Amino acid sequence: MRVSIPSALRGFPSSLDATAMPSPRSAVSFRTALSLVVLGCALLPSSAAGQSRAEAVRTSVAPLIDGRPDESAWQAATPLTDFVQREPTDGAPASERTEVRILYDENAIYLAVWAFDSQARSIVSGDAIRDFEVTDADAVLVVFDTYNDDQNGFVFGTTPAGIEYDGQVSSGGSGGGRFLGGGGNSQQRFQAGAGGGFNKNWDGSWEVASTRDGDGWYSEFRIPFSTLRYGSGADMWGLNVSRRVRRLNEEVFWSPVPREFNLYRLDFAGDLAGLEPPFRRAVTVTPYVLGSTARDYAGGQPSFDEDGQVGGEAKIQVTQGMTLDLTVNTDFAQVEVDDAQVNLTRFQLLFPEKRPFFLENAGFFAVGGGGSDLFFSRRIGIDGGAPVSIRGGGRLSGRAAGLNIGALHIQTDGTVAGADRNSYSVARVAKELPGRSRIGALFTDRRSDVSGDDNQVYAVDGQIGLGDQLTLNSFLAKTETPGTTESDVAFDVTAAWASRSASGNATFQQIGEAFDPQIGFVPRKGHRYYQLFGQYVIRPSGPWRELRPHFSYFTYRNRSTVAAPGFEISSRWHLDSHWEWHSGMELHTGANYVTEGLYEPFEIPGVGVTVPAGHYAGWEAAFVYFTDQSRPVSFNSRFNWGAFLSGSKRTSSGDVTVRYGDRSSATLALSYNDVDLPEGEFSTTLTSFKLGYFFTPRIYLQGLVQYSDQVDQWSSNLRFGWLDTAGTGLFIVYNDVQGIDSLMGTQARSFFIKYTRQFNLFGMGS
Repeated sequence: MRVSIPSALRGFPSSLDATAMPSPRSAVSFRTALSLVVLGCALLPSSAAGQSRAEAVRTSVAPLIDGRPDESAWQAATPLTDFVQREPTDGAPASERTEVRILYDENAIYLAVWAFDSQARSIVSGDAIRDFEVTDADAVLVVFDTYNDDQNGFVFGTTPAGIEYDGQVSSGGSGGGRFLGGGGNSQQRFQAGAGGGFNKNWDGSWEVASTRDGDGWYSEFRIPFSTLRYGSGADMWGLNVSRRVRRLNEEVFWSPVPREFNLYRLDFAGDLAGLEPPFRRAVTVTPYVLGSTARDYAGGQPSFDEDGQVGGEAKIQVTQGMTLDLTVNTDFAQVEVDDAQVNLTRFQLLFPEKRPFFLENAGFFAVGGGGSDLFFSRRIGIDGGAPVSIRGGGRLSGRAAGLNIGALHIQTDGTVAGADRNSYSVARVAKELPGRSRIGALFTDRRSDVSGDDNQVYAVDGQIGLGDQLTLNSFLAKTETPGTTESDVAFDVTAAWASRSASGNATFQQIGEAFDPQIGFVPRKGHRYYQLFGQYVIRPSGPWRELRPHFSYFTYRNRSTVAAPGFEISSRWHLDSHWEWHSGMELHTGANYVTEGLYEPFEIPGVGVTVPAGHYAGWEAAFVYFTDQSRPVSFNSRFNWGAFLSGSKRTSSGDVTVRYGDRSSATLALSYNDVDLPEGEFSTTLTSFKLGYFFTPRIYLQGLVQYSDQVDQWSSNLRFGWLDTAGTGLFIVYNDVQGIDSLMGTQARSFFIKYTRQFNLFGMGS
């Protein structure tokens, strides 16, 4: 087979000599690995597609989006019915009746949902705010596989409160979402931010409304074609619809999905026929005006600095499948602040991307995951947790010629002495293949005005789906940084398998000592990583819905010059069982055997205690308990008690959430560490209080107060939002940071008023 190497890979040495690539004992050659991935993907059959079929009907009169689907136009569409359960009894008929009808016109797709409920008084509405976690409420979700490739899709959903819930699916929902010990739970991260799999933080331009009565609840959706991306000749889309009846903790699907998978497995979606999507280009601009006053007390600023800014973004549909986003003087004052975290380790913490400009098609750029993200957009415009001004840039992303394409270039102010600016460039191309398979390449480049201050990454990656249960993922990457003399290559091979009653995965990864993706997130370098995970699911009769006994093991072994080869940096054996009740309440009972190897003394951040070099190992008990999260009062707790480095640690954390209908909620959280080491005793406390009042699904007031004695600060954030479409609108934000011990007194204070609005210059209306 003849393989054409994408241009982004031409930075690899053509000779593949021993100085540029790993030795045969550490990795197979780049060319051999790439050829095997391409050949394997090409030979695989595609998964069987769903058999369900829906028909969209053209309408000449657009229905009014008021949550009351009583217009006569809806009667022209054939209803989607006969939903079946995924949970709790997969394959069984739905307990409650659901009907969905689909219409369209030259501008938009319309959906009407009749969610009948025999106990309508027990409907759970959830919080009336955009992107509320729909697993904690009654909800309806629809996914469109607009390219009909079983890999990429758009999700739109709502609850009885009428919220907008949306996101983008990539890689069939599997992008990076796998356990890696010590590297962060990437599945949880990407649910909260950007990345592969499912990007919940993407906000599209659409509208929805809901109502309810004694027979159930009802919703109407209007989704403009300009919000979606699709190819030419797109006369057949993939489609699935799910409904959650929260009082029963039941999830049902129009096109059945096996219990071990979810809505994002698009190869189980049905077909949507009858659409005639338009092929007109559209241009929207989203300018903003911002007024602010801020003072950095800790930095010695003598008075408040008042400022006014203008800037904005433009979105140009180059083709119906390709979008060019441009940004000038970008500002993210309206974005919610990060939740504080306690860090008692040697490694960086990871925070999710929440800034709107970086979110659309974020999954197209994702390579790696779980502690080895080759591109991580929070490296742009943020330095040491502080914002860096983004001067401008652009991003081209979408589908063309059967390829997923992403290109990004951003310029910011300089972050090193002598540099006026930094520039960041990313290029990504991937080819979706039959059978949940894919092959792709990535190139990133960071450079400043200073000579020799630059960094590049070259990578290839692939995925092979074998049947419905087995998925193989791999990447091979190389970085180039001036002055590098050590190994700058990384690779990963992961196999994941899932069936109705069992699941498991295994990973082998190596990160070179000098591997340095400066627009990525790789907190550990110079190691080999091995991982095993296995789980069996028992569904007994009686009080429990599921018992999930499982085990996992991971270890990081040194491959750098700082310690002997094979030195055990970290490892953990984990034995556990999850006990789930029918309501969704769960108890986790586990034990961990943890090993930490320090090749040099380690000063624990923020507490003034240094642990000497050595190997430390021991057992710890691990317990998790949480109640039904849909209740007016819900509770979460976690306890880890046992060995920690040279001594012991007791970590206790929990939170209580109180909801009053769908209009307000409050959460009080506490995390406490009590550490006893021969080198010293200390404790850390992290508390937070979140309060939200939701006047309507688009008007809200939110407050967050956080206290951490590890970083010696109180911080508070108050946000008022009056949303328009796609996350635009009026935002009023107040921030205050106070020191509590050695940093006694005010550290920073700021106040922002920002207004942003989306305008259609031409093309389809939104």
